Amino acid sequence: MFKRFVRYYKPYKKLFFMDMLAALFISLIGLLYPILTNYILKKLIPDENLKWIIILGLILFGVYLLRMGLRYFVQYYGHVMGVKMQADMRSEMFKKLQKLPFSYYDEHETGKIMSRMTNDLMQVSELAHHGPENIFICGATVILSFMYLMTLNWILTLIVFACVPILVIISLFLRKRMSKAFMETRKSVAEINGSLESSITGIRVTKAFNNSEEELRKFELGNKKFVQARSKAYKAMGQFGSSTAFVTDLFYLVILIVGAIFIAQKFNVDYAIFTTFVVSISLFINPLTTLINFVEQYQEGVTGFKRFIEIIDEPIEQESVNAIHLSDVKGDILFSDVFFDYETTKGVLNGISFHIPPGKTIAFVGPSGGGKTTICHLIPNFYPITKGEIKIDGQNIQSLSFESLRAAIGIVQQDVFLFTGTILDNIRYGKLDATDEEIYEAAKKAKIHDSILEFPNGYQTEIGERGVKLSGGQKQRLSIARVFLKNPAILILDEATSALDNVTEAYIQDSLEELAKGRTTLVVAHRLSTIKNADYIYVIDEGKIKEEGTHSDLLFKSGEYAKLYHQQFKDEDLLINSFKEQA
Repeated sequence: MFKRFVRYYKPYKKLFFMDMLAALFISLIGLLYPILTNYILKKLIPDENLKWIIILGLILFGVYLLRMGLRYFVQYYGHVMGVKMQADMRSEMFKKLQKLPFSYYDEHETGKIMSRMTNDLMQVSELAHHGPENIFICGATVILSFMYLMTLNWILTLIVFACVPILVIISLFLRKRMSKAFMETRKSVAEINGSLESSITGIRVTKAFNNSEEELRKFELGNKKFVQARSKAYKAMGQFGSSTAFVTDLFYLVILIVGAIFIAQKFNVDYAIFTTFVVSISLFINPLTTLINFVEQYQEGVTGFKRFIEIIDEPIEQESVNAIHLSDVKGDILFSDVFFDYETTKGVLNGISFHIPPGKTIAFVGPSGGGKTTICHLIPNFYPITKGEIKIDGQNIQSLSFESLRAAIGIVQQDVFLFTGTILDNIRYGKLDATDEEIYEAAKKAKIHDSILEFPNGYQTEIGERGVKLSGGQKQRLSIARVFLKNPAILILDEATSALDNVTEAYIQDSLEELAKGRTTLVVAHRLSTIKNADYIYVIDEGKIKEEGTHSDLLFKSGEYAKLYHQQFKDEDLLINSFKEQA
């Protein structure tokens, strides 16, 4: 893991070495004060040399000004380096997230992923800056001050140094406990972020159902877990900090008692050496204490980096090594004995076989959970099939590049996702290099152009988060315009109108029929009135094709399709009669 962390310094190695050089000079300057103190006490004061006392004071003042500049450089540019490394890691993570399969997002909440990209990487950034700086500055200071103390009195120095192993033992003993506590804290923060993301996104549903108290209950549950996890971390920190502080207090106590005894016994220690030693010992103890306290930041940073590389090490979508580019797509689709299992759900599809000739429209109907949407997700190769074969224009989709395969497929779903931005931006998502004129034409085909012009800012209207400022019908027509702009050979309509009222559905159905012209179209629908004109219909249940045929054929068979169809129209007739009676 260390090698993987260090490679992020590579683009900034010049800045890193300058930062370390400045840190080295800061350490060296720190040694001047005790050296000059000893010289003044032993030489200049006895000789009453006021001139050189003032000169050395001015020199020390100038050196401290230099150290101020060096500290500014380390604080500013060191943090800049850390932030740039953080940005590099965040970019790498985002690129990786774009390549992860659908199955990863089935198992991981958005808020928890965001927590890794923000909170965790912030701690990694702090470690990237302060880690080398603390180790280098404090390490150099400890070594240099130890060497200097040895020149003053090697016996006192060794006595003080004998306390260091106690610090090391305490650090090693408590470090594992801190590491575990900080990992639990990270997970609890991720859970809170996940809960927040879900609650804030669904705030309108919460208000509609008057369930604010329930959302508060769920949030407080995560909040309590965070408090418990953080309390454990602080307990470990408290044990670590108090224990190490006690040992550093022993340093000063040992120096005071032993030094006083040496002076009293006239054991090669005078007041000048003792005073200098007391002044100098802080140069040895302070950086040592900083290194010890750095363990906390180290644990935070390392924990964040571990969670970062967990995502980086996730297996990405794997396309064939010699993937073929699908071009001049006709839209011929063949399923041959296809089986499919999700990671947590087995037997989703069980031997599905069908053929769709180019330009034909077929429909999938049946109860929820039967496998209709899964079939649609397998055509763009969002999930690898368990067994069987899927071909487009005679080419096995496993041998095709993801980019060329998905470029040939347009999807309109029930749950329309629109990005924060303008109407123009969201339509252009279907073809990023499209001209404004192409976008206007796509909007006209989707029958939303006139509605867009009614907005004060027209196509530059900001639609809000997930299109909150638009009606359901407007959002659906924007998604249709997006697919018109993409102009795919294969069209998938997955419950595209089921969330709309009958009037809006009928209006949008015209747009969908226009969109389907000349394309191979797969329609998933619960409202059977919308698929009566399909060229062929499949009834899917329990991962199998239960019935197939045209609308009239299936009605004639009086099977599952006929039952579903008559039940829907019976319900509609009852609803109409109810309205008539009320009128």
